Amino acid sequence: MDIYGETLEELENYFESIGEKKFKAIQVYDWLYKKRVKSFSDMSNIKKDVITILERDFTISHPKVVEKQVGKDVYKYLFELDDESRVEAVLMVHDYGNSLCVSTQVGCNMGCAFCESGRRKKKRNLEASEMVSQILLVEEDLDIRISHVVLMGIGEPFDNYENVMKFIRIINSGKGIDIGARHITVSTCGIVPKIREFALEDLQVNLAISLHAPNDELRSKLMKINKVYKLEEVITAVKDYILKTNRRVTFEYIMLRDINDSRKCALELANLLKGMNAYVNLIPYNETSHIDFRKTSENKVMEFYDVLKKNKINVTVRREFGSEVSAACGQLRSNYEEEI
Repeated sequence: MDIYGETLEELENYFESIGEKKFKAIQVYDWLYKKRVKSFSDMSNIKKDVITILERDFTISHPKVVEKQVGKDVYKYLFELDDESRVEAVLMVHDYGNSLCVSTQVGCNMGCAFCESGRRKKKRNLEASEMVSQILLVEEDLDIRISHVVLMGIGEPFDNYENVMKFIRIINSGKGIDIGARHITVSTCGIVPKIREFALEDLQVNLAISLHAPNDELRSKLMKINKVYKLEEVITAVKDYILKTNRRVTFEYIMLRDINDSRKCALELANLLKGMNAYVNLIPYNETSHIDFRKTSENKVMEFYDVLKKNKINVTVRREFGSEVSAACGQLRSNYEEEI
Protein backbone atom coordinates (compact mmCIF):
# COMPACT_ATOMS: atom_id res chain seq x y z
CA MET A 1 0.00 0.00 0.00
CA ASP A 2 1.45 3.36 -1.07
CA ILE A 3 1.69 5.82 1.82
CA TYR A 4 1.05 8.77 -0.53
CA GLY A 5 -2.51 7.44 -0.79
CA GLU A 6 -3.23 7.84 2.93
CA THR A 7 -5.18 10.81 4.26
CA LEU A 8 -3.94 12.30 7.52
CA GLU A 9 -6.96 10.84 9.35
CA GLU A 10 -6.29 7.37 7.93
CA LEU A 11 -2.66 7.58 9.00
CA GLU A 12 -3.67 8.71 12.49
CA ASN A 13 -6.00 5.70 12.76
CA TYR A 14 -3.21 3.45 11.51
CA PHE A 15 -0.76 4.59 14.18
CA GLU A 16 -3.37 4.08 16.89
CA SER A 17 -4.02 0.58 15.52
CA ILE A 18 -0.35 -0.36 16.01
CA GLY A 19 -0.28 1.07 19.53
CA GLU A 20 1.43 4.36 18.70
CA LYS A 21 0.36 7.96 19.31
CA LYS A 22 -1.57 9.44 16.42
CA PHE A 23 0.65 12.57 16.32
CA LYS A 24 3.20 10.38 14.51
CA ALA A 25 0.96 10.72 11.44
CA ILE A 26 1.71 14.46 11.40
CA GLN A 27 5.43 13.68 11.70
CA VAL A 28 5.24 11.31 8.71
CA TYR A 29 3.26 13.87 6.68
CA ASP A 30 5.94 16.44 7.51
CA TRP A 31 8.68 14.13 6.23
CA LEU A 32 6.75 13.23 3.08
CA TYR A 33 5.33 16.60 2.06
CA LYS A 34 7.46 19.30 3.71
CA LYS A 35 10.92 17.69 3.79
CA ARG A 36 10.16 15.45 0.77
CA VAL A 37 12.12 12.39 1.88
CA LYS A 38 11.77 9.26 -0.24
CA SER A 39 12.44 6.51 2.27
CA PHE A 40 11.18 5.72 5.75
CA SER A 41 14.76 5.33 7.02
CA ASP A 42 15.29 9.07 6.49
CA MET A 43 12.58 9.93 9.03
CA SER A 44 15.05 10.55 11.84
CA ASN A 45 12.59 11.48 14.62
CA ILE A 46 10.64 8.21 14.29
CA LYS A 47 11.78 5.17 16.29
CA LYS A 48 13.52 2.38 14.36
CA ASP A 49 10.97 -0.24 15.40
CA VAL A 50 8.18 1.99 14.04
CA ILE A 51 10.17 2.52 10.83
CA THR A 52 10.36 -1.27 10.46
CA ILE A 53 6.57 -1.53 10.80
CA LEU A 54 6.04 1.29 8.28
CA GLU A 55 8.35 -0.47 5.81
CA ARG A 56 6.34 -3.65 6.32
CA ASP A 57 2.95 -2.03 5.77
CA PHE A 58 3.64 0.71 3.19
CA THR A 59 5.65 1.58 0.14
CA ILE A 60 6.76 5.01 -1.12
CA SER A 61 6.14 5.10 -4.85
CA HIS A 62 8.64 6.50 -7.33
CA PRO A 63 7.04 6.94 -10.76
CA LYS A 64 9.53 8.10 -13.36
CA VAL A 65 9.49 10.80 -16.02
CA VAL A 66 9.84 9.12 -19.42
CA GLU A 67 9.38 12.23 -21.52
CA LYS A 68 9.20 15.96 -20.93
CA GLN A 69 8.39 18.72 -23.40
CA VAL A 70 8.91 22.41 -22.73
CA GLY A 71 7.16 25.33 -24.41
CA LYS A 72 6.43 28.94 -23.55
CA ASP A 73 5.05 28.87 -19.99
CA VAL A 74 4.10 25.19 -20.35
CA TYR A 75 5.74 21.90 -19.36
CA LYS A 76 4.28 18.57 -20.44
CA TYR A 77 5.24 15.37 -18.61
CA LEU A 78 4.76 11.72 -19.44
CA PHE A 79 5.08 9.52 -16.34
CA GLU A 80 5.54 5.77 -16.13
CA LEU A 81 3.91 4.14 -13.12
CA ASP A 82 5.00 1.01 -11.25
CA ASP A 83 2.99 -1.27 -13.59
CA GLU A 84 4.47 0.48 -16.67
CA SER A 85 1.21 2.31 -17.37
CA ARG A 86 1.75 5.88 -18.58
CA VAL A 87 -0.11 9.08 -17.78
CA GLU A 88 0.40 12.77 -18.45
CA ALA A 89 0.46 15.99 -16.49
CA VAL A 90 0.73 19.53 -17.82
CA LEU A 91 2.11 22.49 -15.88
CA MET A 92 0.93 25.92 -17.01
CA VAL A 93 2.69 29.00 -15.67
CA HIS A 94 0.28 31.87 -15.06
CA ASP A 95 0.85 35.29 -13.54
CA TYR A 96 -1.21 34.13 -10.53
CA GLY A 97 0.78 30.91 -9.97
CA ASN A 98 1.63 27.45 -11.28
CA SER A 99 -1.31 25.30 -12.33
CA LEU A 100 -0.94 21.54 -12.83
CA CYS A 101 -3.40 19.56 -14.94
CA VAL A 102 -3.48 16.05 -13.42
CA SER A 103 -4.58 12.71 -14.92
CA THR A 104 -7.05 10.53 -13.01
CA GLN A 105 -7.16 7.37 -15.14
CA VAL A 106 -4.96 5.35 -17.48
CA GLY A 107 -6.92 5.95 -20.66
CA CYS A 108 -10.54 7.12 -20.82
CA ASN A 109 -13.86 5.51 -21.73
CA MET A 110 -15.81 8.72 -22.34
CA GLY A 111 -14.91 8.72 -26.04
CA CYS A 112 -15.30 12.44 -26.77
CA ALA A 113 -14.84 12.87 -30.51
CA PHE A 114 -12.33 15.73 -30.26
CA CYS A 115 -10.21 14.27 -27.45
CA GLU A 116 -6.93 12.41 -27.95
CA SER A 117 -7.29 10.61 -24.59
CA GLY A 118 -10.41 8.79 -25.75
CA ARG A 119 -8.50 7.05 -28.52
CA ARG A 120 -7.03 4.74 -25.87
CA LYS A 121 -9.60 3.00 -23.70
CA LYS A 122 -9.43 3.05 -19.93
CA LYS A 123 -7.07 0.42 -18.56
CA ARG A 124 -7.63 1.28 -14.92
CA ASN A 125 -8.29 4.03 -12.41
CA LEU A 126 -5.38 5.83 -10.83
CA GLU A 127 -4.93 5.45 -7.09
CA ALA A 128 -4.93 8.65 -5.03
CA SER A 129 -1.20 8.10 -4.45
CA GLU A 130 -0.51 8.11 -8.20
CA MET A 131 -2.25 11.47 -8.54
CA VAL A 132 -0.31 12.88 -5.59
CA SER A 133 2.94 11.68 -7.17
CA GLN A 134 2.29 13.76 -10.29
CA ILE A 135 2.40 16.91 -8.15
CA LEU A 136 5.48 15.85 -6.20
CA LEU A 137 7.43 14.90 -9.33
CA VAL A 138 6.74 18.18 -11.14
CA GLU A 139 7.55 20.26 -8.06
CA GLU A 140 10.82 18.39 -7.61
CA ASP A 141 11.79 18.55 -11.28
CA LEU A 142 11.23 22.30 -11.63
CA ASP A 143 11.96 23.29 -8.01
CA ILE A 144 8.65 25.15 -7.77
CA ARG A 145 5.48 25.14 -5.71
CA ILE A 146 2.28 24.23 -7.50
CA SER A 147 -0.46 26.60 -6.38
CA HIS A 148 -3.41 25.31 -8.43
CA VAL A 149 -4.52 21.82 -9.46
CA VAL A 150 -6.99 20.98 -12.21
CA LEU A 151 -8.29 17.43 -12.61
CA MET A 152 -8.62 17.66 -16.35
CA GLY A 153 -5.87 15.40 -17.70
CA ILE A 154 -6.32 11.84 -19.02
CA GLY A 155 -9.51 10.28 -17.68
CA GLU A 156 -12.90 11.32 -16.30
CA PRO A 157 -12.51 12.26 -12.60
CA PHE A 158 -16.09 11.32 -11.66
CA ASP A 159 -15.53 7.86 -13.16
CA ASN A 160 -12.88 7.44 -10.43
CA TYR A 161 -14.83 9.27 -7.76
CA GLU A 162 -13.58 7.74 -4.49
CA ASN A 163 -9.89 7.99 -5.38
CA VAL A 164 -10.34 11.55 -6.64
CA MET A 165 -12.05 12.65 -3.42
CA LYS A 166 -9.27 11.03 -1.41
CA PHE A 167 -6.62 12.76 -3.53
CA ILE A 168 -8.28 16.13 -2.96
CA ARG A 169 -8.32 15.64 0.81
CA ILE A 170 -4.65 14.64 0.82
CA ILE A 171 -3.39 17.64 -1.17
CA ASN A 172 -5.74 20.03 0.65
CA SER A 173 -4.39 19.07 4.09
CA GLY A 174 -2.50 21.90 5.76
CA LYS A 175 -0.06 19.31 7.09
CA GLY A 176 0.61 18.03 3.58
CA ILE A 177 0.98 19.71 0.19
CA ASP A 178 -1.48 22.36 1.41
CA ILE A 179 -3.20 23.43 -1.81
CA GLY A 180 -6.25 25.52 -0.97
CA ALA A 181 -9.62 24.00 -1.88
CA ARG A 182 -10.53 27.07 -3.93
CA HIS A 183 -7.39 26.43 -5.99
CA ILE A 184 -8.53 22.91 -6.91
CA THR A 185 -10.88 22.32 -9.85
CA VAL A 186 -12.59 19.08 -10.82
CA SER A 187 -13.71 18.87 -14.44
CA THR A 188 -16.40 16.39 -15.51
CA CYS A 189 -18.04 15.67 -18.84
CA GLY A 190 -21.36 15.46 -17.01
CA ILE A 191 -21.92 12.30 -14.97
CA VAL A 192 -25.12 13.49 -13.32
CA PRO A 193 -25.27 11.20 -10.24
CA LYS A 194 -21.72 12.18 -9.32
CA ILE A 195 -22.43 15.90 -9.76
CA ARG A 196 -25.22 15.43 -7.21
CA GLU A 197 -22.95 13.45 -4.89
CA PHE A 198 -20.21 16.06 -5.22
CA ALA A 199 -22.67 18.73 -4.05
CA LEU A 200 -22.90 16.90 -0.72
CA GLU A 201 -19.14 16.79 -0.11
CA ASP A 202 -17.84 19.13 2.55
CA LEU A 203 -15.36 20.73 0.17
CA GLN A 204 -14.89 24.22 -1.25
CA VAL A 205 -13.47 22.79 -4.47
CA ASN A 206 -14.40 24.25 -7.87
CA LEU A 207 -16.58 22.35 -10.33
CA ALA A 208 -16.17 22.63 -14.10
CA ILE A 209 -18.48 21.05 -16.67
CA SER A 210 -17.15 20.08 -20.09
CA LEU A 211 -20.09 21.32 -22.15
CA HIS A 212 -18.76 21.97 -25.67
CA ALA A 213 -22.19 22.25 -27.31
CA PRO A 214 -25.42 24.19 -26.67
CA ASN A 215 -27.91 21.46 -27.68
CA ASP A 216 -28.40 17.70 -27.45
CA GLU A 217 -28.04 16.97 -31.16
CA LEU A 218 -24.58 18.49 -31.42
CA ARG A 219 -23.41 17.41 -27.97
CA SER A 220 -24.36 13.79 -28.65
CA LYS A 221 -22.21 13.86 -31.80
CA LEU A 222 -19.24 15.26 -29.87
CA MET A 223 -19.66 13.50 -26.53
CA LYS A 224 -20.97 9.95 -26.04
CA ILE A 225 -21.90 10.71 -22.44
CA ASN A 226 -24.71 12.95 -23.70
CA LYS A 227 -26.55 9.85 -24.91
CA VAL A 228 -26.68 8.73 -21.26
CA TYR A 229 -27.17 12.08 -19.51
CA LYS A 230 -28.96 14.61 -21.71
CA LEU A 231 -28.16 18.30 -21.56
CA GLU A 232 -31.31 19.13 -19.59
CA GLU A 233 -30.33 16.58 -16.89
CA VAL A 234 -26.81 18.02 -16.67
CA ILE A 235 -28.04 21.62 -16.43
CA THR A 236 -30.63 20.70 -13.79
CA ALA A 237 -27.98 18.90 -11.72
CA VAL A 238 -25.66 21.90 -12.00
CA LYS A 239 -28.42 24.31 -10.95
CA ASP A 240 -29.11 22.10 -7.93
CA TYR A 241 -25.37 22.01 -7.16
CA ILE A 242 -25.20 25.83 -7.24
CA LEU A 243 -28.25 26.07 -5.00
CA LYS A 244 -26.77 23.60 -2.52
CA THR A 245 -23.20 24.93 -2.41
CA ASN A 246 -23.65 28.59 -3.39
CA ARG A 247 -20.59 28.15 -5.60
CA ARG A 248 -20.10 29.38 -9.13
CA VAL A 249 -19.62 26.73 -11.82
CA THR A 250 -17.43 26.90 -14.92
CA PHE A 251 -18.71 25.62 -18.27
CA GLU A 252 -15.88 24.67 -20.59
CA TYR A 253 -16.46 25.13 -24.27
CA ILE A 254 -13.77 24.01 -26.71
CA MET A 255 -13.88 26.00 -29.94
CA LEU A 256 -14.09 23.75 -33.01
CA ARG A 257 -14.03 25.35 -36.44
CA ASP A 258 -17.39 25.17 -38.27
CA ILE A 259 -18.75 22.75 -35.66
CA ASN A 260 -19.79 24.64 -32.54
CA ASP A 261 -18.47 28.17 -33.13
CA SER A 262 -21.35 29.84 -35.00
CA ARG A 263 -23.33 32.87 -33.84
CA LYS A 264 -26.36 30.56 -33.61
CA CYS A 265 -24.46 28.29 -31.18
CA ALA A 266 -23.44 31.31 -29.11
CA LEU A 267 -27.04 32.49 -28.85
CA GLU A 268 -28.23 28.99 -27.93
CA LEU A 269 -25.54 28.76 -25.27
CA ALA A 270 -26.50 32.14 -23.83
CA ASN A 271 -30.12 31.05 -23.61
CA LEU A 272 -29.17 27.73 -21.99
CA LEU A 273 -27.11 29.36 -19.23
CA LYS A 274 -29.20 32.49 -18.68
CA GLY A 275 -29.46 33.48 -15.02
CA MET A 276 -27.03 30.83 -13.71
CA ASN A 277 -24.20 31.59 -11.28
CA ALA A 278 -21.68 30.39 -13.82
CA TYR A 279 -19.24 31.48 -16.44
CA VAL A 280 -18.07 30.08 -19.74
CA ASN A 281 -14.43 29.35 -20.47
CA LEU A 282 -13.80 29.35 -24.23
CA ILE A 283 -10.88 27.04 -24.96
CA PRO A 284 -8.72 27.18 -28.12
CA TYR A 285 -8.51 23.66 -29.58
CA ASN A 286 -5.12 21.92 -29.65
CA GLU A 287 -5.04 20.15 -33.01
CA THR A 288 -3.58 16.64 -33.36
CA SER A 289 -2.62 14.55 -36.37
CA HIS A 290 -5.02 11.75 -35.36
CA ILE A 291 -8.25 13.79 -35.18
CA ASP A 292 -9.77 15.89 -37.97
CA PHE A 293 -11.16 18.79 -35.92
CA ARG A 294 -9.57 22.21 -36.44
CA LYS A 295 -9.28 25.21 -34.16
CA THR A 296 -11.53 28.23 -34.54
CA SER A 297 -9.80 31.42 -35.69
CA GLU A 298 -9.06 34.05 -33.08
CA ASN A 299 -11.49 36.50 -34.71
CA LYS A 300 -14.30 33.93 -34.65
CA VAL A 301 -13.59 33.15 -30.99
CA MET A 302 -13.92 36.85 -30.16
CA GLU A 303 -17.19 37.10 -32.11
CA PHE A 304 -18.53 34.18 -30.06
CA TYR A 305 -17.26 35.87 -26.89
CA ASP A 306 -19.00 39.14 -27.81
CA VAL A 307 -22.36 37.41 -28.35
CA LEU A 308 -22.17 35.83 -24.91
CA LYS A 309 -21.11 39.12 -23.30
CA LYS A 310 -23.96 41.04 -24.93
CA ASN A 311 -26.35 38.43 -23.55
CA LYS A 312 -25.01 38.96 -20.01
CA ILE A 313 -23.09 35.67 -19.79
CA ASN A 314 -19.81 35.81 -17.86
CA VAL A 315 -17.17 34.54 -20.24
CA THR A 316 -13.40 34.26 -20.54
CA VAL A 317 -11.11 33.03 -23.29
CA ARG A 318 -8.46 30.68 -21.99
CA ARG A 319 -4.97 31.71 -22.88
CA GLU A 320 -3.57 29.35 -25.50
CA PHE A 321 -0.93 26.98 -24.18
CA GLY A 322 1.24 24.34 -25.72
CA SER A 323 1.10 24.93 -29.47
CA GLU A 324 4.82 24.05 -29.54
CA VAL A 325 4.41 20.85 -27.48
CA SER A 326 2.05 17.86 -27.59
CA ALA A 327 -0.43 19.78 -25.48
CA ALA A 328 -3.69 18.06 -26.36
CA CYS A 329 -4.84 15.80 -23.55
CA GLY A 330 -3.39 12.32 -24.18
CA GLN A 331 -1.33 13.41 -27.19
CA LEU A 332 2.12 12.91 -25.68
CA ARG A 333 1.18 9.46 -24.39
CA SER A 334 -0.25 8.44 -27.78
CA ASN A 335 2.79 9.67 -29.68
CA TYR A 336 5.19 7.94 -27.27
CA GLU A 337 3.37 4.59 -27.29
CA GLU A 338 3.07 4.58 -31.08
CA GLU A 339 6.82 5.08 -31.37
CA ILE A 340 7.87 2.24 -29.05
